Amino acid sequence: MENTKQRKKISMAALRKTLRLYKFMKPYRVEFFTGLFFLFITSLATLAFPKLLGILVDLGTTGQSQHEINHVVLMLAGVLTLQAISSFIRTNMFVRVTSKTLAAIRQHTYSHLIRLPMSFFLKRRVGELNSRISSDISLLEDTLTSTVADFLRTVLIIIGGVTFLFFISAHLTLFMLMVLPVIVIIAIIFGRFIKSFSKKVQQGVADSNTIVEETLQGVQNVKAYANEFFEIGRYTEKTNQVALTGIQGGWYRSWFSAFMIAGMFGAMLAVIWRGTSMIATGQIDAGQLFSFVLYTAFIAGMMGGLADVYARLQKAIGATENLLEILDEPIEKVEPQTPIAPENQLEGNIEFKQVSFRYPSRQDVDVLQNISVKIEANQQIALVGPSGAGKSTIVNLLMNFYEASAGEILFDGKDIRTIPLTALRQQIAVVPQDVFLFGGTIRENIAYGCHKASDEEIIEAAKNANAWSFIQESANGLESIVGERGIQLSGGQRQRVAIARAMLKNPRILILDEATSALDSESERQVQEALEKLMKGRTSIVIAHRLSTIRSADQILVLDFGQIIQQGTHQELVEDISGLYYTLSELQFTS
Repeated sequence: MENTKQRKKISMAALRKTLRLYKFMKPYRVEFFTGLFFLFITSLATLAFPKLLGILVDLGTTGQSQHEINHVVLMLAGVLTLQAISSFIRTNMFVRVTSKTLAAIRQHTYSHLIRLPMSFFLKRRVGELNSRISSDISLLEDTLTSTVADFLRTVLIIIGGVTFLFFISAHLTLFMLMVLPVIVIIAIIFGRFIKSFSKKVQQGVADSNTIVEETLQGVQNVKAYANEFFEIGRYTEKTNQVALTGIQGGWYRSWFSAFMIAGMFGAMLAVIWRGTSMIATGQIDAGQLFSFVLYTAFIAGMMGGLADVYARLQKAIGATENLLEILDEPIEKVEPQTPIAPENQLEGNIEFKQVSFRYPSRQDVDVLQNISVKIEANQQIALVGPSGAGKSTIVNLLMNFYEASAGEILFDGKDIRTIPLTALRQQIAVVPQDVFLFGGTIRENIAYGCHKASDEEIIEAAKNANAWSFIQESANGLESIVGERGIQLSGGQRQRVAIARAMLKNPRILILDEATSALDSESERQVQEALEKLMKGRTSIVIAHRLSTIRSADQILVLDFGQIIQQGTHQELVEDISGLYYTLSELQFTS
């Protein structure tokens, strides 16, 4: 009994969650209620039809005049016309409301998703999130357009039909309704099965979309390792599982529909048998029985269709639950970019005080341990050390992608948590090793650093980044398409576009994350020249594996196992022959 109550609570909670999405419909409530009004008119016209047909039968069997018969026929034609017009307006209104509402839901979901913290994206895969914002929201389209309307129309016709039946014959109505409790109980039981299978199908679709997303993003690796058929096998296996789950769910729905049809039309047969007996005893007229049978047929059809409507509602509830999981995640406090207030403008002084950090997904691992360091404005600071030492984590904390587990991070003596996120990130630029370019033009990618930049400013940034020469040689210059993730450009060209982007941003603090480690000698020379221009007059933090690029750094921090084990200039560190920096230096410069 307790489990049954719990399941009921969960179902009601899911329904309440689904209703939350109807707030997006509020601006269009006039059109929505107009659609509901004409839905009501359509349902009334549907209910009037059997009654008028019964009157017509009675007129024929009692030998009434042709004038009276024609009058009823004209009334029937009027009802059909009203039904057609109401149906047109109702459908048009619901489609208009649905289109606008779905656009609002998509915009809100994307706006929420893009403002979620980095800790959220550590737990989720891109393909799954893409499925949530595409296929799950698309499921709601059918629900808002037709499912809700069908459900309301079904309920109205069932209630109205049963009311008319009681007016015709309470005895015969009670006889017909004896099967309803059984149908309702079975509908509840099957509905739970259908909901569970619908959620499994949605999860399976999300997983299969993840495979597509990741393999297309990493198609070069797939082909390099000749794993095309391995990925085909993975996708085939996942989609076959989705199909199997869908077939199993369809099996239950098929049994449900079969039972509903057999049960309701069996009830009609029993009603006709009982009604003919009542005609023989004078308890009911032929026309009344005719109307009664039509109402019963309408109700039976609606009850039979209720299974499919209920299944569609359950499917939408499953999709809504997944969507609301994302919308319930707390977002970062980011704001639209505006001129930075004087109190939030950075000079470039940075201080770490006893900073420790653990990633949310790895709470048992201390990535950083008691880091303390002072960086003065306009200094060039280098971070070196083996992979996993914590270099990139320091950068992530400076960008406030994550909060330190312990200790303080200060900018110009102010706690990082007191500086608005947008103001902080507006004054920091990152040039990573693996540059991400958007699939548009070179101009769009450079202008990403400052959307209001003029052509002259974009060209100046490209020249300073040593990128203007290859841009001029391109067929369309700044309008050249870089392709997905910048695939049309070489590694060095992508780096220089990223440097131009950072130059256009004109940051107070610059972060270089192994920006030249994957380049050939000529590309490295050009990129290094551009980086030296970019680092002038600003605080620069360089993550480097090639120690030759950081000999002139004002301060070098050597990290290992999340701790700073050495600190000093290049000359100071190479003189400590027992230190890790000396070992790394000997290995690189000797080779």
